[in-house]
Amino acid sequence: MIHIDNLGKAYNAVKVLDIEQLEIPQGQSFGLVGNNGAGKTTLFRLILDLIQANSGQVLSKNIAVHADSQWKNYTGSFLDEGFLIDFLKPEEYFKFIADINGVTKEELQAFYNDFADFFGDEILNKNKYVRDFSKGNQKKIGIFGAIISQPEVLILDEPFANLDPSSQIRLKMLLKDLHQKKNLTMLISSHDLNHIAEVSERIVILEKGQVVKDLFTSNDTLEELEGYFNPEAAVKAES
Repeated sequence: MIHIDNLGKAYNAVKVLDIEQLEIPQGQSFGLVGNNGAGKTTLFRLILDLIQANSGQVLSKNIAVHADSQWKNYTGSFLDEGFLIDFLKPEEYFKFIADINGVTKEELQAFYNDFADFFGDEILNKNKYVRDFSKGNQKKIGIFGAIISQPEVLILDEPFANLDPSSQIRLKMLLKDLHQKKNLTMLISSHDLNHIAEVSERIVILEKGQVVKDLFTSNDTLEELEGYFNPEAAVKAES
């Protein structure tokens, strides 16, 4: 589905991403973790052709994303508030996305019903512009907008950030349900190791732009992740 080949990105001669090979097959829930500056968002921006690589390429269904925009027809994404049209109200924003993706009024209403618990009573029918919502509610709007098009590939950068605990739990349930029912290919980054371990079949750790671990999740994954990011605590626990 997505193939990364000798992908490199540098700013002011400082290399921030250097991935030789990475394959994400169709239908996989893929988690990406790393400390600040590890290259997670840079990787997602390269996959979405938002920035230009210095070397290598990203292929989606064997087509280079920088050379052909066909991949946009089956890819949904939300990285940050810059993806929103903030002078619209949520209902206007959702209808705009639905219209350009051929989603019917009935299908959109079904999505509203599925996301009712996630939205709570905070998003719809508030007569507010997107820009006037809190960061957490803007995140909810952006995630919903990314899913409306019923994509084959969903890319979310830090989707759990700024959400309250109840919304985080509901989002995990929604993502797992979407993945199972739609065979959705999901690429999700997060600083929350618990959440990423729960929603991902596979987790890659980036450090200084390079892949340092590539794990398939199991009952021991969370402990392995915590041990990597806090090795002193892991040593104490063993002793």
